[in-house]
Amino acid sequence: MKIMVGIKRVVDYAVKIRVKGDKTGVVTENVKMSMNPFCEIALEEALRLRESGLASEVVAVSVGPSKCLDTLRTALAMGADRGIHVHSTSSLFPLSVAKILTHLVLFEKPSLLFLGKQAIDDDCNQTGQIIAGLLNWPQATFASKVLLHKDKQVVTVDREVDDGIETLSLNLPAVITTDLRLNQPRYATLPNIMKAKSKPVNKFTLEEFNLQIKSDLEILQVTEPPKRKPGVLVASVDDLIHKLKHDANVI
Repeated sequence: MKIMVGIKRVVDYAVKIRVKGDKTGVVTENVKMSMNPFCEIALEEALRLRESGLASEVVAVSVGPSKCLDTLRTALAMGADRGIHVHSTSSLFPLSVAKILTHLVLFEKPSLLFLGKQAIDDDCNQTGQIIAGLLNWPQATFASKVLLHKDKQVVTVDREVDDGIETLSLNLPAVITTDLRLNQPRYATLPNIMKAKSKPVNKFTLEEFNLQIKSDLEILQVTEPPKRKPGVLVASVDDLIHKLKHDANVI
């Protein structure tokens, strides 16, 4: 059984984001980039299924500029068997990415597609759902536990909802998006980093796919959030209640 995992290259979560002077986006030049944390979780879950003998191959896929190869190499060092890079220099939003990944799914024919529930750069939380719609596959989002049955025909997914835990049973093939509490991703060891250099990465361009990709969104302006107001000390609960009722600057 083959598992495909979507990987996105984003600004590292520990980097303080800076808005460009012309407010067209955020500064990415000379900024540390890394794999989206939710994608790491998705990859880790796929690797665990392969190591348990329930999957035979894990394929990591990334869409974007040439530097995405570095992120793919990290995925290969973590344990993915091979990578696929779809080169694109333009800004791609969820619908466009979903169309590209759908094309790859139809070509590769995986039984499971794992994605992070969202990327920390745009927080869209849309790509997995759109792919499931385009493929007409069952989907489970915000997965906190994944159990693949030994017959490899059904997967059971626990997902966190407002009321607690919801359990879904999906027939394969299916799309699963992963949440934080699903697992703890492994670190790539030095020997595996060296081995990753010899693992295959297939490269494609959008022109080869013959897909009509166009932006369905337009970014008008990017601005920093307003600075947080300093806290206010109160002497008693009564003072706190009074300020909450009558002082608009406290809220």
